[in-house]
Amino acid sequence: MEPLSAGEIEAHLTTRLLGRSIHYYAEIGSTNTEAVRLAEEGAPDGTLVIADVQTAGKGRLGRRWFAPPGGALLYSLLLRPPLPPLLAQRITMVCSLGVVRAIAALTNVPAHIKWPNDIVVNGKKLGGVLTELGNVTDRGQLAYAVVGMGLNVNLAPEDLPETMTPPTSLLAECGHTISRLELLARLLSEIEALYMPLCAGWSPHEEWRAALATIGEAVRVGTAEEVIIGTAVDVTDAGALVVQDAAGARHTILAGDVTLRGHRLGG
Repeated sequence: MEPLSAGEIEAHLTTRLLGRSIHYYAEIGSTNTEAVRLAEEGAPDGTLVIADVQTAGKGRLGRRWFAPPGGALLYSLLLRPPLPPLLAQRITMVCSLGVVRAIAALTNVPAHIKWPNDIVVNGKKLGGVLTELGNVTDRGQLAYAVVGMGLNVNLAPEDLPETMTPPTSLLAECGHTISRLELLARLLSEIEALYMPLCAGWSPHEEWRAALATIGEAVRVGTAEEVIIGTAVDVTDAGALVVQDAAGARHTILAGDVTLRGHRLGG
């Protein structure tokens, strides 16, 4: 197992901002919880919290994130972009897009994004992104965002748990192990290359949309109020999913669980 440490991570970094403040733990409850604590204490933009093992890793809707020791990348980034809450989804956009680009560059695995925050390969889940937001400042901007990322790296298929979306790992897709240090360094580099323009006012919407696996798919979307069945036809600039039902009505979904129904419309 390739060991992680703050010193080893720092030695591999090529970024100017992301990861320049590192908090490494061999074991922790949740990197997101720790990153939120650090954010409230005034930790700087780009702070990285990373662990080999999470005993209470978070997923969406209160789910647990499973990962055995040493086989995954489990980390959270503390970010302080000058964004209003309505554009908070752009933070998740640049992080998930950076993950997809890093995977392609380092492994040639064609990963995509399943709306709103899963990383998938050929319909199988490779990882996920969970964003937690801080309070709003007097200037109407987010005080901070904490983006947690979990990615299955060197896990054999038999080590992966049964989930609603079949799981996979980079080991399973590539057929060989991947350096977690090299992958982390590339992930942070690709995310930073998108995050800096985001902070200057750029929208990642078009690039993020192009990386989505969900557009054109028959989907079933569960929200707090209802279940919508239809075709995912677009995403808004704020990151909401647009679903067209059988009657032709369009629904804009801000958050929900999306299940792809197994076929792509239009070939």
